[in-house]
Amino acid sequence: MSEVIHVAVGVILGADGRILIARRPDHQHMGGRWEFPGGKVEAGETVQEALVRELREEIAIEAEALHPLTEIYHDYGEKSVLLDTWWVTAFSGEAAGREGQEIRWVGRAELGSYQFPDANQAIIDKILAGAEGNG
Repeated sequence: MSEVIHVAVGVILGADGRILIARRPDHQHMGGRWEFPGGKVEAGETVQEALVRELREEIAIEAEALHPLTEIYHDYGEKSVLLDTWWVTAFSGEAAGREGQEIRWVGRAELGSYQFPDANQAIIDKILAGAEGNG
């Protein structure tokens, strides 16, 4: 059985209700696909701490309000991921791709137009089910 990688994922809600997505660098697993920002939870970190750190490092924002959205386990064969997914309903700073990645603010209805890694489909389903970012 492959190791499970614990990943903190942020569904970042802008003031206008749009959601931030980022394009994975081509050299990464599932490169070129779009994703919700986040990254690996390091040893000794809570999921919230990891998410705040990753959002600061990746897209230059300070997450200020987090609410649980969903947890998704997905087995890609060569590796498995646990996507610990949180709404980010308040943040400071201006989102920018600090690692050269393209970012976009998109409406919920537009999410289906982008190609995401397979594991992200369940997150999109939850978003479209109407959970509003309050838990």
